[in-house]
Amino acid sequence: MPATASAAAPQSTEPERLNYRVLLGSLSGSVIEWFDFLVYGTVAALVFTKIYFPTDNEFVSTMLAFVSFSLPFFFRPLGGIIFSHIGDRIGRKKTLFITLLLMGGGTVAIGLLPTYATIGIAAPILLVCFRIMQGLGIGGEWGGALLLAYEYAPKHRRGLYGAVPQMGISLGMLLAAGVIALLTQLPDDQFLTWGWRVPFVASIGLVFIGLWIRNGLDETPEFKRVQETGARLKLPIKEVVTKHWGAVLVSIGAKAAETGPFYIFGTYVVAYATDILGARDNMVLLAIAAAALVATFWMPIFGAISDRISRAVLYRWSAAATIVFIVPYYLILNTGNTLSLFAATIFGFGFLWGSVNAILGTLIAENFAPEVRYTGASLGYQLGAAIFGGTAPLIGAWLLEISGGQWWPIAVYVALCCVISIIASFFISRVARVDTDTHEPDSAAATAIA
Repeated sequence: MPATASAAAPQSTEPERLNYRVLLGSLSGSVIEWFDFLVYGTVAALVFTKIYFPTDNEFVSTMLAFVSFSLPFFFRPLGGIIFSHIGDRIGRKKTLFITLLLMGGGTVAIGLLPTYATIGIAAPILLVCFRIMQGLGIGGEWGGALLLAYEYAPKHRRGLYGAVPQMGISLGMLLAAGVIALLTQLPDDQFLTWGWRVPFVASIGLVFIGLWIRNGLDETPEFKRVQETGARLKLPIKEVVTKHWGAVLVSIGAKAAETGPFYIFGTYVVAYATDILGARDNMVLLAIAAAALVATFWMPIFGAISDRISRAVLYRWSAAATIVFIVPYYLILNTGNTLSLFAATIFGFGFLWGSVNAILGTLIAENFAPEVRYTGASLGYQLGAAIFGGTAPLIGAWLLEISGGQWWPIAVYVALCCVISIIASFFISRVARVDTDTHEPDSAAATAIA
């Protein structure tokens, strides 16, 4: 009887309707989190060097602004550990409420923060504190948003479903770049005084929408089975560190080809194109918005492809393609015309980064058993983000400075990130098989009870 019900379930319209609602809940929170986070990345390069980190040296101000951008990355693993523990012990849904409130609260506080000219050194200190709040929030949000979709997905559609919350990154970036591009149409003095604050404060509306959508969601079926079988662990992080460390290391390595190129193609390009190439701010932001739109449509397509072709192989190909493209990327970008800016950004960010990002979440999630999946996936992903993403803008600015404005050191850095992920991709299947085999009896019991 259970087998019959299981076979019939995919044909029912009710589960399909529920899946769409779950995906919307997963995507909505991811969009909000990344909108909040990426607005900062854009504004840091345009505004914060002047109003929160003013110095006599433009390079020093830029580096301080990028330090404030990078610092939360090193708190993301801590946020991942804290909130994934809650997620593996209490549930995915409850955790996602907390992370959304934490991220939104930090963002609104930044929008209301007085400048250095008003309150002195307290301004950058408070700014860093609010950034840490954002880092903790997004550290816990990613794993919960991914698992909300992944653990509801039919086994043969996990690539497609896992790509949906990943779309939140590009949608959040699209929204952030679009809003900032509109606001930069303001006179410079108005943008510096109050214009940049608008998206930070207005994000409170998005937070309430996200909370409303998630309020109607139930816990994932896999977490319910973990509860029913008594498989919940008292300390999931101990289980992950002692028995799943291989999968965590592979996840960290896999993250490199996504997060390093992301901050070069999607964030540092703002400073490079405006400062080195003399491009207009709004044109660079519009190019990023166009690329983010392309990535948003491309990711579910590529996620669906990964349900038919090995995800590890697709990931390897995508990382290799990024290596091949990185030199042409700068050659095209350096021509200095607007069409080249759009073409390079759309292909590099929209298609290449979009391909890598589309399958990364599913690739990581399927390495871990349900009772430790939130903790394991979050730890690997967020450590990778801290190591390769948090340092990317700083490394980009530093390499450009010591090379006298040459682009090739940055290209080498992107290529090295991709090489690390290519190496990691060869261990994905083996690690996944070894790490999950010990949990097969629990999974079988859970299926029988369900």
